[in-house]
Amino acid sequence: MKPGNESIIKKFGDVEEKIDFLIDTLTTFQLENETLKLKIKDLEAKLEERIEATDKFSEQEILIQSKINGLLGKLDEFSGSPPSDS
Repeated sequence: MKPGNESIIKKFGDVEEKIDFLIDTLTTFQLENETLKLKIKDLEAKLEERIEATDKFSEQEILIQSKINGLLGKLDEFSGSPPSDS
């Protein structure tokens, strides 16, 4: 083999090693990316659940406040005192 050919073969070996490293790194990043996508989906689902729970709580709070105001109004009518500004 000619001395120049050995140098070319060595360079091809180096390039092949670097390509293998890049492929391994890419595969690792792809797996991590899929894991992160699943985690994002899970967190989005949990966030949506919390938003729904907060909305439901707010609706219940409004309903309770309305009932309290109604009961206070009835008490005011019963006692003959002027309505309070609650």
